[in-house]
Amino acid sequence: MAITAAQVKELREMTGAGMMDCKKALTATEGDMDKAVEFLREKGLATAQKKASRVAAEGLCKTLVSEDGKKAVVVEVNAETDFVAKNEKFQNYVADVAAQAMNTTAADIDAFLAEAWALDTTKTVKEALAAQIAVIGENMNIRRFAQVTEENGFVASYTHMGGKIGVLVDVETDVVNDAVKEMAKNVAMQIAALKPQYTSDSEVSAEYIEHEKEILMAQIQNDPKESQKPAKVIEGMITGRIKKELKEICLLDQTYVKAEDGKQSVAKYVEQVAKENGAKITVKGFVRYETGDGIEKKEENFAEEVAKQMGN
Repeated sequence: MAITAAQVKELREMTGAGMMDCKKALTATEGDMDKAVEFLREKGLATAQKKASRVAAEGLCKTLVSEDGKKAVVVEVNAETDFVAKNEKFQNYVADVAAQAMNTTAADIDAFLAEAWALDTTKTVKEALAAQIAVIGENMNIRRFAQVTEENGFVASYTHMGGKIGVLVDVETDVVNDAVKEMAKNVAMQIAALKPQYTSDSEVSAEYIEHEKEILMAQIQNDPKESQKPAKVIEGMITGRIKKELKEICLLDQTYVKAEDGKQSVAKYVEQVAKENGAKITVKGFVRYETGDGIEKKEENFAEEVAKQMGN
């Protein structure tokens, strides 16, 4: 049967697939729109499988905060190239993933991928992702998400470098005004810039401290001068170095990047803002996502790749 331009247009709008793919799907299914959608979904899944071996280490981190500021989410969605990460279609898709993650009850990424896609409940999140891979033409991956809820205060968010880094900060406070919100944003920017691993030293495990002490002791023993010092002196050196390290990896102990005296800690900065606003403020925790963090990127020589494609 003859496939009309109107049918092709309708299928394109429903699926986001290319014109020729839509025409092929309609021809193969004799114009049955529902079967054509299934045809494209299956094709999308097949395309996703073909591309799955390609490393997706670029992409975006997206934050979303509820109107009342009590709940927020951050997601990381990966693509293969920074070019696609800047594509409006990809950015809109990431926003949809964030909206889905805001309302999910999934405990982990596998459960999240298996749940119904809110924008089309006939698909799972994973199937909707496969359809996007078919449309955009690169391997993509919903890598992770995190929800933060704070009933006795608010959740602040910050994205850096157009979505390369996404941060959420859990702020417990009995006063919510512009000054307190600005403080929370400044703390979020601190987290983005200095990459703390913990909120405070109370979160650092005894095992971690012992492991660091062992490493420092080994370093001292391997130093001809330091190894000759008395045991008490060596113990003091190790304690001092541990304290210095904790100041670097614990948010509240870090030197506040905007400190006027160059010395004020983040904890002291939060205390200062609390005092100025007659508030009780506690920074309870944070989430920091950085696009591609920990993913091994494939190093490619662009000139070699072009030469290879040209048969040289």
